[in-house]
Amino acid sequence: MTSDLQGRERPVVAAVPEPRAALDYYLIMSGTRPEGIVVEEFTLAGDFRTIGLNTAGWTAADGVWWSSAAFARAMREDPDLRARLRAVGRPEAEAVYRRLGGGELPGESGLRDRFHDYQPLPDSPPLRLGSPRIPDGFHDTRVYRVLFAGEPHLPRLATIVTLAEQAGDPRTRIVGTGGLRTGSDAFTWEVRRIGPGAACCIDVTAHLGTASDHALGPLLRRLTTAMRHAGPLPVTIERFS
Repeated sequence: MTSDLQGRERPVVAAVPEPRAALDYYLIMSGTRPEGIVVEEFTLAGDFRTIGLNTAGWTAADGVWWSSAAFARAMREDPDLRARLRAVGRPEAEAVYRRLGGGELPGESGLRDRFHDYQPLPDSPPLRLGSPRIPDGFHDTRVYRVLFAGEPHLPRLATIVTLAEQAGDPRTRIVGTGGLRTGSDAFTWEVRRIGPGAACCIDVTAHLGTASDHALGPLLRRLTTAMRHAGPLPVTIERFS
């Protein structure tokens, strides 16, 4: 069984840069010009499920920081607003903030001080849809779904998946697959459409061969970051087993 698992792996995630910051940064665009930034951070349970979200923003027109759970929901529910957001790394957010007259972007601890309107997310134990098969050589198997609003730009997913031949067809559910083996742990994932143009997800299966799950959190973070930069906005991380 272990050999079967190894045969399905596609270790393309090694091409994904390690995220350099814990917060998520977005530019608010007006046409092709940025007019502000949004900073977010999900709160995670000990097993990496999401249990809350903090959002803060700043626009040059107002010149002040604000925090709004309602805006965070609108980002994910309103396609027109979502189309105005562009995921960036902290260096680009710093440059835009300075160029728009904000000065030096506060450090991440300072940005967290701008979070005032916390949005709790539904929290429940793992939704066990049956006992997962644990391959030989592993002691635990977990299944996660990272849910996103919106549709990814397919060429930007090449760093984390091998795209399916018919990935460009809206009727294709599984857009691409990937995998990684780190030490005694093995991970595989699929990018799926959930209603063309409306939502998508990454389904991650983690076969753990070590007593620790320390490799799982960074992997989920790296996959989520890569998907954000392909266009969709993360909504939640659910654990199915």
